[in-house]
Amino acid sequence: MNLKTTYVVVLLLFSRIVFAQEGIPVFADYLSDNLYLVHPAMAGAANANKIRLTARKQWFNVDDAPNLQTLNMSTRIGEKTGLGGIVFKDENGRFSQTGVYVTFAYHLLFSRDRSDLNMLSFGVSGGFIQSNVDLRGLDDPSDPDPVILDRVQKDSYYNMDVGMSYNYLEWYAHFTVKNILPTTRDIFNNDTPITESNNQRRYIFSLGRFFKLRGGPWSVEPSVMYQATDQTKESTIDVNAKLYREFEVATLWGGLSYRRSLDGAEFSQDGFLVENQQLQYITPFLGVNYKQWMVGYTYSYQSNSVVLSNGGFHQLTLGYDFGKRKERWNCDCPAVNSKN
Repeated sequence: MNLKTTYVVVLLLFSRIVFAQEGIPVFADYLSDNLYLVHPAMAGAANANKIRLTARKQWFNVDDAPNLQTLNMSTRIGEKTGLGGIVFKDENGRFSQTGVYVTFAYHLLFSRDRSDLNMLSFGVSGGFIQSNVDLRGLDDPSDPDPVILDRVQKDSYYNMDVGMSYNYLEWYAHFTVKNILPTTRDIFNNDTPITESNNQRRYIFSLGRFFKLRGGPWSVEPSVMYQATDQTKESTIDVNAKLYREFEVATLWGGLSYRRSLDGAEFSQDGFLVENQQLQYITPFLGVNYKQWMVGYTYSYQSNSVVLSNGGFHQLTLGYDFGKRKERWNCDCPAVNSKN
């Protein structure tokens, strides 16, 4: 296989990665008081407005390693309406995507008073995303190949996410369908057609509960999250445990998340023996809510036999809550109870 052919094959392989991760990739952001980034129905669900900023960097020892930045804000308008907005930038080598989402949510309250949280929420997000692939510098100027265009290829599209959430006392459940619209694009935009599925739908289901430990300042939150991709039939499950320690003006929290794919991939380390491995991530996280402010740190380590790098993935989350509208619900439910 000559060098030009190798470039084309690499582009084809990476294009499948990009198309499989349309929109905002789902990592462990939701464990850092950032549920709206994953579930649109949580826009405006809390008793205060929320701003969240995240920055994620993978493999510091690898050039052009994947990185992701997001900024979102959600607010409540009146008793039942929630609004939100997200902007993001996601880069992976020569591929990148930037986008913006606008969210409308509707919250149905079945509660008798503030001591009885019982809320069913629905949300829909409309998104505009631009995908780019940088082909500059790949071709040999002395022997140009018309298949490889020396420029940045771009394509834009729209899509929608829909979801519903149910918060009942210390229990919660969320279900979201991402990328519900079929999307047809030609990011390479040349005479060599690259056929990709227009089905990018992804299903996400979360379930969890808060437990107060013996009436003291400690609480624990076990939870699970399941993801499935419609076209490729890939799926993963997260098993999480989060611990809280309450202080007068602050809450310290931390925990551990384990993600595992439910399907495997074949590989060979010696060229003869074919093995199967499943994607596995171990993610410890730590953070604090102090008055109106929140800061969190997440580290993810891929525990597989074959990995691109032994370096982990680092993520920092900053948050600010403001405009508190009502008193806190009388429950251990930090997702809807602001600390300020």
